[in-house]
Amino acid sequence: MQKVVLNGKWKMRKIQGGEWIDAQVPGSVYYDLLNAGLIEDPFYRDNEDKTIEAAYYDYEYEREFFITSDILEQDRIFLCCEGLDTISCIYINDKEIARTCNMHRTYEFDIKQVLNEGKNSIKIIFYSPVKYIEEKDRQNPIWSTNIAMKGFSHLRKAHYMFGWDWGPKVPDMGIWRDIYIKAFSIARIDDVYITQNHKDKKVSLNIRARIQNWSNQELELEVSVLSPQGELIKSSINTSQYENNVHIDIHNPKLWWPNGYGEQHLYKVEVVVQKEGKIIDNVSYKIGLRTLTVRREKDQWGESFEFNVNGVSIFAMGADYIPEDNILARCTPEKTEKLIKDCIDANFNCVRVWGGGIYPWDYFYDLCDRYGLVVWQDFLYACATYDLNDEFKENIIKETEDNVRRLRHHASLGLWCGNNEMEWAWVEWGLPNNPKLKTDYIKMFEVYIPEVVKEHDPNTFYWPASPSSGGGFDNPNDENRGDVHYWDVWHGLKPFTDYRKFYFRFCSEFGFQSFPCLKTVESFTLPKDRNIFSYVMEKHQKNGTANGRIMFYLSDYFLYPKDFDSLLYTSQLLQAEAIKYGVEHWRRNRGRCMGAIYWQLNDCWPVASWASIDSFGRWKALHYFAKRFFAPVLLSACETDTSVALHLSNETLKTVKGTIKWALRDNFSNIITEGSKEAEVPALSSVLCETLEFDNILSDDKIKRKTYLEYSFVCDGVDASRGTVLFCRPKHFEFIDPEIKIDVCDENDKFVVTVSPQAYAKYVELDLRDSDCRFSDNYFDLSKGENRQIYVMKETLSRKLSKNEFESSLTVRSIFDIV
Repeated sequence: MQKVVLNGKWKMRKIQGGEWIDAQVPGSVYYDLLNAGLIEDPFYRDNEDKTIEAAYYDYEYEREFFITSDILEQDRIFLCCEGLDTISCIYINDKEIARTCNMHRTYEFDIKQVLNEGKNSIKIIFYSPVKYIEEKDRQNPIWSTNIAMKGFSHLRKAHYMFGWDWGPKVPDMGIWRDIYIKAFSIARIDDVYITQNHKDKKVSLNIRARIQNWSNQELELEVSVLSPQGELIKSSINTSQYENNVHIDIHNPKLWWPNGYGEQHLYKVEVVVQKEGKIIDNVSYKIGLRTLTVRREKDQWGESFEFNVNGVSIFAMGADYIPEDNILARCTPEKTEKLIKDCIDANFNCVRVWGGGIYPWDYFYDLCDRYGLVVWQDFLYACATYDLNDEFKENIIKETEDNVRRLRHHASLGLWCGNNEMEWAWVEWGLPNNPKLKTDYIKMFEVYIPEVVKEHDPNTFYWPASPSSGGGFDNPNDENRGDVHYWDVWHGLKPFTDYRKFYFRFCSEFGFQSFPCLKTVESFTLPKDRNIFSYVMEKHQKNGTANGRIMFYLSDYFLYPKDFDSLLYTSQLLQAEAIKYGVEHWRRNRGRCMGAIYWQLNDCWPVASWASIDSFGRWKALHYFAKRFFAPVLLSACETDTSVALHLSNETLKTVKGTIKWALRDNFSNIITEGSKEAEVPALSSVLCETLEFDNILSDDKIKRKTYLEYSFVCDGVDASRGTVLFCRPKHFEFIDPEIKIDVCDENDKFVVTVSPQAYAKYVELDLRDSDCRFSDNYFDLSKGENRQIYVMKETLSRKLSKNEFESSLTVRSIFDIV
């Protein structure tokens, strides 16, 4: 096989009278226009409204490339396009090769007959996606969510590009993934599928290799497996057949486990086709030896829904992933690795790839394999109806085949899910009564797509929708079956405590909004914009009147903040506390509930949203809270008036033993009463360990407003989990100025900050004014007499700082400081 890479420098212009400009491939129209200074940053202030105009034009990309005689002599020559966004026409040497209309497909075209030896040209014209969907919607209006541009579901393009309730309207286009030419002689590998059989400390691999052998000659097919320890196993056969199977046994296998349960051992599988010692074609994969499925069994509550890995049912903990930028050319493996490591640092073991975005790059799944995140993979349909004509049916079947075959070997792949919220929409959202479109839904998600999955990846679990109880419009958001999206807290304005009324089997979406931090807000505003109800701030709030909704909840929990920065900070505390209420409750009920996946992990631009990490990669308070409430060993408190139940949740494979300590304190941190109890919790379980009654002490509201409970679980001499509980809303608690002192020590690769309060300090926040960094912990509670050491690895600093510079830039505040 020979390859000619067509990535790199191209030229691009607007067809309607534009000049040629330099272009980068992979890239996009918006990316190139920005680099050329022809449009303004669509993320700044209200520039989104100005830059949308660029999407109403058509654009062409051109470049030259060279083909040698060696390549022309090959039997088959293909143009391979891994990502064309979206409506395009391809020309080579001024001859039309193909037309495309699906951003999510991998295209391959035979071009041998149109190539010349030496210089050749390629041109790709991209047609306006906005004009396309507007015309389609005029011809055939079909229902879709009103948070995006009308008609978006007519086009197989990432839905979020047309706007969402957290994202702007930036419907980009262009060559967004690799493009290259591949040439073959004699034969090529068409497909490889690897299946595993686990039995008696042995894994038997079956490597099914399909070979296009147009020469009909006998070839050698060799399969090698390289273990994590460097041991190599090989097996080969001679064949002239299309379909071939090679078997390899691995004794005493090193299993792949999700984060928190074991190591992420990966084996390299290489498949090589040779003729007389000369390699004709080869492919390689990294795989994990594991069993992974979703277990559904009838029980006393209904039907379970749980990821089962290597025979162990895990409690899924994580968040929903959206595309990392509206301009996808700015996404990089380095940025994605940082995001995935942020998930691991917050004790995630799962991530859901949401159905309105993209199928991420291969490196996304490689990183999930390497770090141990189980991937819930939606197919890319969300909050819309789809007109299933013959052309659309063929298009989506090919899209499904392409992506299932591309991703099925990944150890991290946990399930395929048909769509986001479409079954729920048909049942509860009052969609127009259109029997044809409703029937189309069943055909797409309960017939055609699962048939493709069954054919190409029969070993991975398929789920028709999220949420769903199993399909057929049968109460899709049932709390006792399948997965649930719960939004009464937030959209329904219900209090945080309402989470405790529900014992979902698997909550795959629930969330609460907050604003990003001041540094992020400063990136898209002028000083005059820094009011949450200003025009610019509301342009960066895509969920209607949600800024008012934040204020509604704030009025219930906190005092009115003294300034804009304090309001941003307080909104993040609200968000963190809301999600904590839900997650801790569901973890206390492990066994009945087996998953808490909050909405959402990340942002695609600077915005008020449900994300726990903003578009600059800055952790909000929620992500620091997640590090604690997703901890493998969690001590959580369920308070009811004057009583507190302490539960210990153990999401490890070993029994945990230690000491529960608690102290009832006044607002100066003086101890009123205290106690301790030895606790032992079996693996993969949650136990009520202690119920504390304080009705004789907390006899009236005045005392409640001055009293809090501090609790911790000490294991092997270390606080494994800790927290505090108030017996009133924070706005009514009589906080004393904690006069927090900080001390900084320079320890080679890190700065260590010692935090010491002089009274009870709640939600202690550390920040660097002039730099970004990652604190080991933040937004924590401390009592007087306690010291907390927080470290900052110097490698996480956005610029190099001396100890003095770090110390002078460091700020600290608590909830006492917001008014």
